[in-house]
Amino acid sequence: MADIIYKYKDSVYANITNKCNCSCTFCIRSLKDGIGSADTLWHTKNPTKEEVIDAIRNFDFDGFNELVFCGYGEPTCALDILLEAAKVAKEEKNLKTRLNTNGLGNEENKRNIVPELSKVIDSVSISLNAPDSLKYQEVTRPSYEGAFDKMVDFAKKCRDHIKDVKWSIVDVLPEEDIKRCQKLSEDTGIKLRIRHFS
Repeated sequence: MADIIYKYKDSVYANITNKCNCSCTFCIRSLKDGIGSADTLWHTKNPTKEEVIDAIRNFDFDGFNELVFCGYGEPTCALDILLEAAKVAKEEKNLKTRLNTNGLGNEENKRNIVPELSKVIDSVSISLNAPDSLKYQEVTRPSYEGAFDKMVDFAKKCRDHIKDVKWSIVDVLPEEDIKRCQKLSEDTGIKLRIRHFS
C-alpha cells in the first residue's frame, strides 16, 4: 500500500484516496509517483476508514500541529473517511486540520457538505486554477458541467462556515489571469494564495 501519512516540507499530509473528479493538466501525480517522504502515493487499493485512522493514531506528530488532507486524489471523494479521520486528528491528536480541495465536493456528494466539514476542518484551501469557466474547463478538465460556478459556490459556503478559507493558484498562470484571480478574490472576500510551481 502507498503511504497514507507523509511529510512534505514543514507539514504532514494524509493521502486518503486516489480518486479524483478532475484531470488537471499540471497535476503532480502525472509527473512522479511520490512527493516528500513518500516513495509512492499511488494506492493499489484505496485505504479503508480503519486504515486511515490507524495511520493517524500511529504517526508521531511531535513538532507538528496540523494535519493536511491532500494526496494523489481529491479528499472529498472519500468524504466519510475524511470526516472521521479529521475528527480523530482533532480529538485524539489535538491537531488543527486543513483540507486542500478542488472545491467540487458538493457536486461529488450530491449535497452541501460544508456544514459537516465545518465541525472537523479548521481551514480550507481551494484550487482556483483559472479566473473563468472556459479556462478552468481547459486546465482542470473536471467531470462535471458548470464546474467553475459550482466550485465558486462551494468556496462561498466555506467562507460563511469555516474561519480560514483561501483560494490557491500556481504562479505558472499568465499575469493577466493572476490579476483576474485577484479580482475574484476581492469580489468573494476570500484570500488568494499564489503558490510557486515546483
